[in-house]
Amino acid sequence: MSIIRWLNSQLLKMEWLYNIVALLVENLFGLDISSKVGGSVHFFLYDVAKIFMLLSVLIFGISYIQSFFPPEKTKKILGSFSGIPANILAALLGTVTPFCSCSSIPLFIGFTSAGLPIGVTFSFLISSPLVDLASVILLAGIFNWRIAIAYVAVGLILAVIGGTIISRLKLERYVESFVFGSLMPEVPQEQLALRDRLNFARNQVSDIIKRVWLYILIGVGIGAAIHNYIPGPVVDAVLGQDKWYSVPLAAFTGIPMYADIFGTLPIAEALVLKGAGLGTALSFMMGVTALSLPSMVMLNRVVKKRLLAVFVGIVTLGIIIIGYAFNAFGHFFV
Repeated sequence: MSIIRWLNSQLLKMEWLYNIVALLVENLFGLDISSKVGGSVHFFLYDVAKIFMLLSVLIFGISYIQSFFPPEKTKKILGSFSGIPANILAALLGTVTPFCSCSSIPLFIGFTSAGLPIGVTFSFLISSPLVDLASVILLAGIFNWRIAIAYVAVGLILAVIGGTIISRLKLERYVESFVFGSLMPEVPQEQLALRDRLNFARNQVSDIIKRVWLYILIGVGIGAAIHNYIPGPVVDAVLGQDKWYSVPLAAFTGIPMYADIFGTLPIAEALVLKGAGLGTALSFMMGVTALSLPSMVMLNRVVKKRLLAVFVGIVTLGIIIIGYAFNAFGHFFV
């Protein structure tokens, strides 16, 4: 157990990095990390460095694995299943695709055009931005493994239930006709060499970092401000877990924003440290990642308003239920 604790503290929480940044802030900048300014600078530099380091390593590993499962092979695998097993498989597939909600929509179109049931493709669309393997590790590094595993579990359950409900409602007629008419041609698979797979993984790291770096900096900056400048009693008064309205308020506040899970994690961390309920912070994070306004605008081009309203309603209700559950039973995970 001591080895596991050491690995968790040094590899995930990166206590060695925390100490290095503390020395840097105190000796190079001459700031006391217990002060507001010094604490904010330390929080910002430490979280940015930790997130980028973990993100690069994890995306590289995940992308290398993905090189063995190109879209055509994935569609064939999904097409061999039906019903709830297909929804479960699609939700699990979403966990290994490190995409934001906007980036998931082209794959959603591709899967739908290939003839997969829309309930299955919606399970993927919910799961992909909400849960991925990299976010599991980051959640464990910021909070702990129990919270990370519980978050993944409820995210997958929401994706499966949401896709299943949409499937049962028979809403295919509310998908724009051009989606079904844009079948992608079968592409023969090439045997990739090790160098090709490594280059693919490296390019994925570069591409994703380019897309998310600004949101990470903004998210960490907001987190640093909350952590050191907004008094704990203020956060607790508005978003404390004893406030019945805190979960829906956090969820609806997050929806108009646009960021991925890596940019919202530092904000969730700071909110919890200041007294917000765990479920409240996670509801904000899920609202931003799963229902961001730009992704809903894109999805509105693909599906008709009734289906879009059903999708948003199911996901929003699911996020609120999950938030209340984490607030009620969060003490079991701390």
